[in-house]
Amino acid sequence: MAAALSEPQVLAHTKRHLFVSDSDRSYSVCDTQFAQSEWLSGEPIPSQIRTDLAPFNHVEVGGGYPDLVGVHPLDEPYVAEGKRHSEPPLVAIEAKGHTGDGGVAIEKGLQQAYSYLQEANTAYLAAPADAINQGIQSAARELNIGVLGVSPDGTLTPLETPRVVGNRTSDEASAIRFQATAQGVANKSFNLNHPKNYLGYPLAVYHADSTEEVLSEYVVGNVSGAQKGANFLGLIEETPTGEELTPLGREVVRFALSRYDSVDTAISQFEDWHGRQQRFFELAPEWGLLARRVLWSYPATQLIVEELQTLHDAGVVEPSIIDLVEHLHATHPTFTVELFIRGTDDARSEVLTEEGDLRVDQLDEGNRYHAPTVFQLKTMLYHAGILAGTGGEPDKLDPTVDIWKLREPLG
Repeated sequence: MAAALSEPQVLAHTKRHLFVSDSDRSYSVCDTQFAQSEWLSGEPIPSQIRTDLAPFNHVEVGGGYPDLVGVHPLDEPYVAEGKRHSEPPLVAIEAKGHTGDGGVAIEKGLQQAYSYLQEANTAYLAAPADAINQGIQSAARELNIGVLGVSPDGTLTPLETPRVVGNRTSDEASAIRFQATAQGVANKSFNLNHPKNYLGYPLAVYHADSTEEVLSEYVVGNVSGAQKGANFLGLIEETPTGEELTPLGREVVRFALSRYDSVDTAISQFEDWHGRQQRFFELAPEWGLLARRVLWSYPATQLIVEELQTLHDAGVVEPSIIDLVEHLHATHPTFTVELFIRGTDDARSEVLTEEGDLRVDQLDEGNRYHAPTVFQLKTMLYHAGILAGTGGEPDKLDPTVDIWKLREPLG
C-alpha cells in the first residue's frame, strides 16, 4: 500500500514543481491554515513544509480560498496548447490529501477548484495519484480544471492540462498580481530611503557616460540599490534589449532638462544633496514636488494616503502603525498583509489566525513588519512632504508610538 500523503505534503510537492523558476514576474502565497503548527486533524506540520509553503495569506478568489494562489509563467506540460498571454496567469490550486481514515475528498476539491475559475486564469486540483480516477479526470476536462497527481516520493504528474482563460480580477487577487510585478514589495526592497537616489537613476541612464560611473560619482555609491528602487517606482524597466526608461523615467529627464542646460549640470546638483538631513521638499522644493509625483504613482502610496485620510475623518488624527494596519485589513486584507507584514512563516503565523483574521494584540512587535514599507517607503513619503514623520527599521520600531500621520490632511 502506498504511503499516505497529507494535504500539506501534497501542496508542498505541488509548489516545488509548479513554481520552480525564479521568475521576476512570479509570486505565490499559501493559505494561513498551513502556517499553523498542527494540521486540522491534530497532526503536526513539519517545520520544513511550513518553510517551503511560506509566505502565507488568506486570499479570496471566486468566492473561496485556494490553498495556493499565485502569479507564475506556466509552460507545457502543465497547460494545454493555445493562445499565449503576455502576462503570467493567476493560478489557483486546491490540494487534497489522505485523511485519518485514508480517504481523499477529491470530488469536493474539484468543485472548489472550479469555483476559483471565476477569477483565476487557471485552476488545479492536486491530490495523491492513487486517489485520482478516470471519472475525476473526465469531469475536470469538462470543467477546464488541471489535475496534478502527487506520488509519495514527491513526483508531480500532470494528468489533465487546462487552458489559460481571461478573467476579471478582484481586489484581493489583484494584490497577488501586484506582488508579482516589478513594483511588488514581496521579494524586493528599497535599499535606500531617500528619493533623490532614485530620481538620479534615470538621469544616469540618459547620460552619455556609464550609468554606474555617473551614479556613483554624483548620486550614490549603492548603484544596485538605486537601480532596484528605480525599477520598483516604475522609472526604468528591463527589456530584451537592456535597461530602458519608462514614460515616467523619461519625464524625470525632461523635468531636469527644463531647468538645467544639460543632464550633466542637472545630475551634478545631486552631489550637493549628499548627506543632507533636511527634508527633501524643503531642501530642493521643485525636486521634492517631482519626488511626490513619482511616489504618488506607486499604488501603495495612494492606498495609504486615502486610508489615512479616512482615519483622520473618523477622528484618529495621529494613527499608529497598529491603527493603520487594523483599519486597512478590514477593507483590503490581502494587500495589507503583503504590504506591511514580513513574508516569513513565523511573522505571519503570529499575526494571522488560521482563518486569516488579524491578531491585533500581536502587532506590537516591530520585527514583524516589512522593512521596505515601514522604513524606506515611509521615509521617502516623509521627504516628499506626504507624511509628517519618518520611518524606522523594524528591529528598532515601537509600533505603539510609530505615528503615520498625513502632513496635510484635508478638513
